[in-house]
Amino acid sequence: MAKAEETASSDKPKGGMVKMLLGGVLLLAIGAGGAYGAFAAGFIGDQGESGPDLPELVRKGDSDPYAIASDSKDDGPVVYGDGGSEYRTAYYSFEDTFTSNLADSPALIQVDLAVSTRRDGRVLGWVKNHELAIRSAILVQLAATPEGDIYDVEGKDALADRLTGAINAVLEENEGFGGIEAVHFKGLLVQ
Repeated sequence: MAKAEETASSDKPKGGMVKMLLGGVLLLAIGAGGAYGAFAAGFIGDQGESGPDLPELVRKGDSDPYAIASDSKDDGPVVYGDGGSEYRTAYYSFEDTFTSNLADSPALIQVDLAVSTRRDGRVLGWVKNHELAIRSAILVQLAATPEGDIYDVEGKDALADRLTGAINAVLEENEGFGGIEAVHFKGLLVQ
């Protein structure tokens, strides 16, 4: 009978120990969950007020805090229409034309391009700042274009989309954000 009491008394501490360990693990889990919730809600940690400082959309009629200086003469304030997008569109025209061979063809393509964004002026400032790398990326895309793609609207649209992607890739690599929404052909000649 003494052995039975010894066994019963040795089991009690093990069961109590397991309960204490489970209780401790449960308290740690609750504490960690609470800390994560407080961090995610911004109560603790260095979250910053508005997250990363990325170019923001500019509404029609609002001033652009990062507007780049224009070389063209000012014809007065822009009056926006009531329809369409609620955001203004800003443009940047490349000064020089782009000339390249076309893929698997003796033909040459010559294009005058502009880009547009609805974001603040930082995007167009970045385009101007990285124009050399952007020109290179555009020439690579032009040289990879088959001549047949240039003669129909769908081919031109696909080329404009590829050029937009190439420009945004350069901006993302250098600035961490693209922001160009479209490439526009000001002139296009195939010889």
